[in-house]
Amino acid sequence: MQEQVILVDQQDREIGVAEKLEAHRKGKLHRAFSVFLFNAKDEMLLQQRAAEKYHSGGLWTNTCCSHPRPGEQTEAAARRRLREEMGISCNLNKAFDFIYRAEFDNGLIEHELDHVFIGRYDGAALPDPGEVMAHRWVSIDTLKKDLAIAPENFTAWFKIAVHKVLQARSGQPPSSA
Repeated sequence: MQEQVILVDQQDREIGVAEKLEAHRKGKLHRAFSVFLFNAKDEMLLQQRAAEKYHSGGLWTNTCCSHPRPGEQTEAAARRRLREEMGISCNLNKAFDFIYRAEFDNGLIEHELDHVFIGRYDGAALPDPGEVMAHRWVSIDTLKKDLAIAPENFTAWFKIAVHKVLQARSGQPPSSA
């Protein structure tokens, strides 16, 4: 069965469904989510996407990201994929959402209304090797340096969302930029 995504308008109202690859070929706006986990040392858990992913393979990104299925609540989908991708179960809190559009060299287009969830986790990750090539906990200072030195090593959505996540965690409202 082909995986489907939920098509939405700019206000996140459902307007239909589409096959996932078709939505990415045509750049249709669809619902997505990103999960950012932090540990007690205030480190962020990153994953390196498996090389075989349909886009952004081998790039570093947030702990988990995906799309809810038709009829599935976004937070429930985030919890499901966090278990499937990283072998982690923990509480998540919705932080904000944002819309972004990114075009890739392979002709695919990410055009997503991304719901961002933040959680706290201090255990071990057990990633699915079909989804995740590597993972690591990183301090915020190291992450900022890595992003400044080699932004090409990170996914398009991560480079947008990470700054908003850090603002939200510090009590500031996320910027619209």
